[in-house]
Amino acid sequence: MVEQITAMLGLLGVLSILCQWLGWKLRIPAILPLLICGLLVGPVFSVMDPDAIFGDLLFPIISLGVAVILFEGALTLNFSEIREHGRMVINLVTVGTLITWGVIASATHYIMGFEWTMAMLFGALVVVTGPTVIVPMLRSIRPKPQIASILRWEGIVIDPIGALLAVLVFEYIAVAASPTSHVLHSLFNMLAIGLGIGAACGYGIGLIIRRALVPHYLKNTMVLTIMLGAFVGSNLLQEESGLLTVTIMGIWLANMRGVDIADIIEFKETLTVLFISGLFILLAARLDSSALLHLGWQGVAVLLVVMFVARPLSVWICGIGCSLPRADKWFLSWLAPRGIVAAAVSSLFAIKLEAQGVDGAEKIVPLVFLIIIGTVVAQSLTAGTWARFLGVSAGSAQGFLIFGASKFARALAKVLLAKNVQVILADNNWDNIRLARMDNIPVYFGNPASEHAENSINMNGIGRLLVLSPYRQLNPLVTFHYQELLGKSKVFGLNNSEGSSARHQLSQAYQKRLCLFGESVSYARLATTMAKGGVIKSTNLTDNFTFEHFKQRYGEGALPLIYLQEGKVRLVTDSVTTLPVGIELISLLTSEALNEAQTIDDQKEELKQSEKQAKKTNGKESDKAAVKAASKKTA
Repeated sequence: MVEQITAMLGLLGVLSILCQWLGWKLRIPAILPLLICGLLVGPVFSVMDPDAIFGDLLFPIISLGVAVILFEGALTLNFSEIREHGRMVINLVTVGTLITWGVIASATHYIMGFEWTMAMLFGALVVVTGPTVIVPMLRSIRPKPQIASILRWEGIVIDPIGALLAVLVFEYIAVAASPTSHVLHSLFNMLAIGLGIGAACGYGIGLIIRRALVPHYLKNTMVLTIMLGAFVGSNLLQEESGLLTVTIMGIWLANMRGVDIADIIEFKETLTVLFISGLFILLAARLDSSALLHLGWQGVAVLLVVMFVARPLSVWICGIGCSLPRADKWFLSWLAPRGIVAAAVSSLFAIKLEAQGVDGAEKIVPLVFLIIIGTVVAQSLTAGTWARFLGVSAGSAQGFLIFGASKFARALAKVLLAKNVQVILADNNWDNIRLARMDNIPVYFGNPASEHAENSINMNGIGRLLVLSPYRQLNPLVTFHYQELLGKSKVFGLNNSEGSSARHQLSQAYQKRLCLFGESVSYARLATTMAKGGVIKSTNLTDNFTFEHFKQRYGEGALPLIYLQEGKVRLVTDSVTTLPVGIELISLLTSEALNEAQTIDDQKEELKQSEKQAKKTNGKESDKAAVKAASKKTA
């Protein structure tokens, strides 16, 4: 038996990573391969029976996994970021959540015959969308930046809000089902313990991080253990209060001033990917296919209400007073796929409610999975066509994500932003990010190849990556990550290999792609030029001032970088000998080139003034000669 459990755990890990890789490779939500895999190893081929294999351990595994998932989701709920992303997002995650919850709960009660409490629980479970489902869809659909921003931030923010709502409804049901406790008294205890311990632990962790009371290498482990300890301790004090505790902890940490949680989020992302993948396969493997089919037309009717009534009604009511065009609202009305959080939380609650003998608990999981399958499959297959039909697809993305916020990168970003070219600077050096923010340049602080960056960086309108950082170990990682995301032809880097040690030598295939601004251009050269007074300047090339004139003026001290032509932004990726007229050329000019050009301009101005003076002198002498000749003629 021990060997069987070990083998199943190993198989679960391998299948989890394989499904995540397939989702990444095919650019589809990972939930689809995870769902298919779980159904294949469970109901279809009966390779894995989670209940038989794990026995009494299954509930603790799911319980701890859901706690980690909710805590990680709550860490992304920063109130300042909600305010920054528009009135529509705020409306959707507040008023829209209540509307969706009410419509779905009512449909479940009247169509499925659920008791009102169970209908309200189901409605709370399926109000969440989640970035793990939305972000891959947006990558393939590429709608307008405003629409994509609304959908992405709605998914990030509504995850913990929806989970918190579901936890509160579940706790009410769990208490109401217990004949030994007074409902209101027990519910008050749950809320008090969840809110109190969650806030206290969140504040305590924040103080520890702010004052650096633990070494850096223990910080992530410390946060994880305290979170799990608070979860277990809350449940011991009052049953079912642990999920509320970890959610409040995450929200408190995310909004506490002076606390850097970037490393914690990245660490929790790794755990969350592992837990989400493993849990979803286990949950899908537990799914009874006959129970799914037994839902019949009533289940399909609830799915249709979710897709065609609840979501459009929510969007159009929330859109009142907003400046969104009608086409944007129609697109938002269609795209709202449900994700892994709904599946994980519903399965955990179903196990608990079934143990308490609550009527209808056995139908919760099949119905949630039906909503997940229906929304993800239908919307992922049709959203692209719907976007093109409505005319809300974004055009060719001309913007840049620049990894490295050095002085050169900041100067380049300022010039591009002045030309209405979208730019985001990413760096894990806080000083560089601080200086970029002072210049009002959009930034991301951290590793741009992390999952947190994938959910946080708004890539809409961004079509290319420029690797301009000095981090030789991190540059290849970022390069390869975005080659898969944007395509190999959209990622460019500098040739930083000269003088590197043997362990930093790069492959020839990678070296060939290090051609940005020319093979001889390195980070060191750009940094040195800027340190010596170099300037990034924009120059219009016309019939009267061609690229040949430009080279004559600035000589070898000019390095062409980018040029704008008829709304397109084109990179200079090698040494250029000629450029067309009618473009706006952005180049890096050395201080020597600028001084020489200024000297030439001064000389030309002096010559011009001398010519004017000579003409005046000649004119005066001519006038004198004419007067003298006229006097002689008169005499």
